[in-house]
Amino acid sequence: MNIEIWSDIACPFCYIGKREFEKALQQFSEKEEVKVEWKSYQLSPDMITDPTANSYETLAAHKGISVAQARQMYESVAERARGTGLHFQSDKIVPANTLKAHCFSHFAKTQGKQNEAEELLFRSYFIDGKNIDDESVLAELAVELNLNAEAFKRALEKNLYTEAVRSDIYEAFQLGVRGVPFFVFDRKYAVSGAQSSRIFLQTLTQSFNEWKGNKGESLKVQAGETCDINGNCN
Repeated sequence: MNIEIWSDIACPFCYIGKREFEKALQQFSEKEEVKVEWKSYQLSPDMITDPTANSYETLAAHKGISVAQARQMYESVAERARGTGLHFQSDKIVPANTLKAHCFSHFAKTQGKQNEAEELLFRSYFIDGKNIDDESVLAELAVELNLNAEAFKRALEKNLYTEAVRSDIYEAFQLGVRGVPFFVFDRKYAVSGAQSSRIFLQTLTQSFNEWKGNKGESLKVQAGETCDINGNCN
């Protein structure tokens, strides 16, 4: 059974949701029959990367709030992340355009290492404070995954995966996705947001049972914490 996950690397709830989903998958007895495919989504496609930018000031300017309020928002999300074993380093985050990072994910997909690539990208952004719009940083991640870094650089130069990223985003809008993370189970059921592992396991079990022989209905969505294209994370 196929599970598609629309997400953006710069979305904190996408990383948190990844952990909750993984916890559910580990509890699922038929996990060997589940295939996970990551789909691209850009919350801020017009973002101009500035390695010197401060994450709190960037968020404050984007939402029209004070820096203190932005810091409080980051801390609130970081506390939620700690509940899943993730320790965000908000002070180190480099606000960046995520297009190249999504291209890296698609490149890794061709080598059967997309899930590993997504984990590295999230870790690099939220914990290591790396600039995921920097080609040299992405090349280092390729080496870490035992992928051909030079082949990836050539792919970026030729824009080989840009259209794949745009296709994922277009597909998301066709499905009615307006916030991420968004998990689609066998194109029958969906979970929106960083839900608990319990919700993921319930949806996984139901969709899997139907996939094995029963007929499902139209796409049903469990709604939870997401980040949307207007910069709102809740």
